[in-house]
Amino acid sequence: MTDALVIGAGPAGLMAAEQLAEAGHRVLVAEAKPSVGRKFLMAGKSGLNLTKDEPLSQLLTAYGEYEAPLDRIITDFDAAAVQDWADGLGQDIFTGSSRRVFPKVMKASPLLRAWLARLDDHGVQIRTRWRWTGWDGDAHMFDTPDGPQTVRPATTIFAMGGASWARLGSDGAWAPVFRENHIKLTPFQPINMGLTVDWSHHMAPHFGQPIKPLILKAGNQQLRAECTISRTGLEGGGIYAVSKPVRDGAPLYFDLAPDLSEEDIQKRLQTSPKTSLTNRLRKALRLSPAKTALLMEFGRPLPADPASLIKNLPIKHAGPRPMDEAISTSGGVSWDALDENLMLKVRPGTFCAGEMIDWDAPTGGYLITACLATGRRAGQSAARWLQNASRS
Repeated sequence: MTDALVIGAGPAGLMAAEQLAEAGHRVLVAEAKPSVGRKFLMAGKSGLNLTKDEPLSQLLTAYGEYEAPLDRIITDFDAAAVQDWADGLGQDIFTGSSRRVFPKVMKASPLLRAWLARLDDHGVQIRTRWRWTGWDGDAHMFDTPDGPQTVRPATTIFAMGGASWARLGSDGAWAPVFRENHIKLTPFQPINMGLTVDWSHHMAPHFGQPIKPLILKAGNQQLRAECTISRTGLEGGGIYAVSKPVRDGAPLYFDLAPDLSEEDIQKRLQTSPKTSLTNRLRKALRLSPAKTALLMEFGRPLPADPASLIKNLPIKHAGPRPMDEAISTSGGVSWDALDENLMLKVRPGTFCAGEMIDWDAPTGGYLITACLATGRRAGQSAARWLQNASRS
């Protein structure tokens, strides 16, 4: 017998399950993939950035247009709470110079093992290879290794992720079923993604090379960061940080010499007028071969005085990489479809959490923080629903 069903075993789903179990309820977690927390573990390969250690007001601002609906949810489980939670699982953490917070072991597996052990102590049951296929009245249908299964819980939390990294479980396959059941959705769009560039063959030697230091400009955003030239285009933290305005049509510019003014560049390039421009770029400006290649790729034919171009190089690209390659997506269940407790208005007792709700966040720990916070809110809301139902 199951009181609560949680569909999806990423950080949002596991956090929801924990809240329900701590409230004394019998919880079943259904996960479509062969193991749990697959995207969480993938994030851990680059260190597992859990959160950003900054004041709440600054933390909330990072969510942009989604700050309002996430305000109370993240206020109740902010950066300090995330750190306390990790500490409670026996994980030593540290804050880097950028205020990003990581486990000292710089990976996710020890934290996930400790978390699963705690859930097991609470009696949470986890079933893998259980793929949700839809509703049958108030029951949920699953394809499982043992054939079709039906579960009829008193409350349900959906935490099935967005529509990127399908091999890790976030394939958005639930969206058509939700739409057929009159749940308002916002179309999925990639966020924190690379850009496609149809490079000339001259760029091949620079694939894999970093571009730094660099200032990226797009829309009203301007930041000092770095990126990487890949075989398919441009990747890396700087590109991800400006991905939203670029995705929405804002032109992208690189400042290849962020520590020099346009006047400084002009003066330096005039010191050896008889040498080739390539040599002057290398010797006078100390541009790396990769930066010089970018300048030639996007700026040719170069003007006699390329100073302005070096400070504002227009990056010609063919748009975002495919959505499945994005770190995350916006879109999903519309906030209009949910009440303040993250319950679906058209299906009382059914809640949503994590990336399947329409919000997005920049890299830097904001994504995991909001997944944990929404999972916590949905789990607590579902626990209250069960408590009220038992009284009626």
